[in-house]
Amino acid sequence: MVFNSYTFIVFFLVMMGLYNLPISWKSRKIILLLGSYLFYAAWNPPFILLLWLSTVIDFFVGRALYTQENKAKKKALLVISLIGNLGMLCFFKYGGFLLENFVSLVNALGMDFHPAKPNIILPAGISFYTFTTLCYTIDMYKKESKPVKSLLDFSLFVTFFPHLVAGPIVRPPQLVPQFESPKKATRLQLYQGLFLLSLGLFMKVVLADTFLSGPADTVFSAKAALQTLDAWMGVLAFSGQIFFDFAGYSTCAIGVAACMGFTLPENFRYPYGATGFSDFWRRWHITLSAWLRDYLYIPIGGNRKGPVRTYINLMITMLLGGLWHGANWTFVVWGALHGLYLSIERFIQGMKPNAGLQNAQVAGVSMRLGFVKALFVFFLVNVTWVFFRAPDFTSAWQLLTAMFTQNSKGEIVLSTLQVISVSVIIVGMVLCHWRMRNTSVLATAGKLPSWLLGLVWAILLILLILSQESSGSFIYFQF
Repeated sequence: MVFNSYTFIVFFLVMMGLYNLPISWKSRKIILLLGSYLFYAAWNPPFILLLWLSTVIDFFVGRALYTQENKAKKKALLVISLIGNLGMLCFFKYGGFLLENFVSLVNALGMDFHPAKPNIILPAGISFYTFTTLCYTIDMYKKESKPVKSLLDFSLFVTFFPHLVAGPIVRPPQLVPQFESPKKATRLQLYQGLFLLSLGLFMKVVLADTFLSGPADTVFSAKAALQTLDAWMGVLAFSGQIFFDFAGYSTCAIGVAACMGFTLPENFRYPYGATGFSDFWRRWHITLSAWLRDYLYIPIGGNRKGPVRTYINLMITMLLGGLWHGANWTFVVWGALHGLYLSIERFIQGMKPNAGLQNAQVAGVSMRLGFVKALFVFFLVNVTWVFFRAPDFTSAWQLLTAMFTQNSKGEIVLSTLQVISVSVIIVGMVLCHWRMRNTSVLATAGKLPSWLLGLVWAILLILLILSQESSGSFIYFQF
C-alpha cells in the first residue's frame, strides 16, 4: 500500500475513525498494530513472518542484553541479534548479488560454474526495519536506554505504518515513550498533519511523477549517445525526482503520524541548499546519516585516530551506506564518491580550520559566497546521482561523457516543453532550498495569513486532482 493511492486514503480514514473511538489506550494501540500489519501485508502477506521474527527476537534479546552482566554471554546475545537481522538482510537483499559476483570470480579463474539464478523477492522496507531493530539491541548492549516494557509497545515501535516501509528510521527514545500514555491529535496537530500529507503527495504526484520522472527515465534509458543539454536535463530531473519522491514520502509519514498525535523525526532539511558535503548529509536522509554516524562511523574510530584513519573511516561508512541502498556496484561507486567528497572537505578544513565550506553562511558577501558553494555542492552531487540511477557502468559512463563533452551528433530525446519544465522546477527547487535552509515548512506556513495559507493549500489539492494518477511505489521502497 502506498500513500499516493486511493486504497491508502480509504485505509487512513478507517484507521483515523477506529483510532479515535472512545476505547482504552491499549485497545487503540492494538488497532494501530493490526492496521500496520495490514498496511505491510498489502505488498506480500508472507513477509509479515519476517517482521514478526525480527520483532520477537530483538525484544527478548534486547531485554536480556540490558540485564546480562556476564560479558561473554552479553556478546553472544548481541551476535544472535546481528546474525538474525543482518542475516535476513544479506540473504534477501544481497543473496543474488553475492552469488553473481562469486560466479564471475570463479569463471575468471578458469572454472566453468553456472548455477541456477535464485528467485529471491526483496521484502518491502527490510533495510529500514532492520536498522530500526538493530539500533534497539545495540543501545541495550551499551545500556544507553532502558528496555521497552511491553511487547505490544515494541511491536508498534517497529511496525508503526507511517515509518515502516521507507522511514524515517526511528530510535526507541524517539517513539516508544509516545506509546506509554494516550495520544490524540490536537486541532493544530491535525491541521499540520493534513497539510504535510497534502504537501508530501504534491511533491510525489505532481513534481516527481508528473513532471520529472518522464525526462529522467527517457535520458537514463537512452541507448544512443545524447546531446549535452538532454544529458544534463535528465540528470537534473532525477536529482529533483529523487528529492521530491523521498522527501515527499517522509513528509507524508510525518503528517500521517501527526494526525494521530505522534511525532516522527525530521528526515530532510533542504539538502540542495547545503554549503558543504557534511552539511549535505546533515540535511539529506537525516535519520540514516545519523544512524551510520552513531552505529558505524563512531564505533570504528570516527575522527579520534588521526587524519588518515578519519579518511578511511569516512570512506568505509559511505561505501557501506552506498551498498545499503542497493545490491549493485554502481551504488558502491556512488558511496565512494561521497566518501571522497567528505574526505577532501575535511582535508581542506584541516588546513584552514576557520575557512571550511560550511562557514560561509554569515551575512553580507559571505552569503553570496555561500550560495556559490551551495551550487558547487549541488553540481557535484548531481555527478553522483548518475551512478545512483544508471543501471550499469556502461550507461553511467555514456551519460557522463554526454554531460561533459559536446557532441553535435548526439540524439535529442527531450522535447522543448520537457526542458523548460525541468529547468523551471529545478531552479525553483534550488532557490527554495537556499532560502529556507534555516527554517521549516511548518514555521513558514505558521507566519502566513490564514487566507494565504488556505489559498496555497487549495492550489496544492487542485493540482493533485488534475495530475495524472500516480499509484507507483516510492523510489526508496526498493531499498
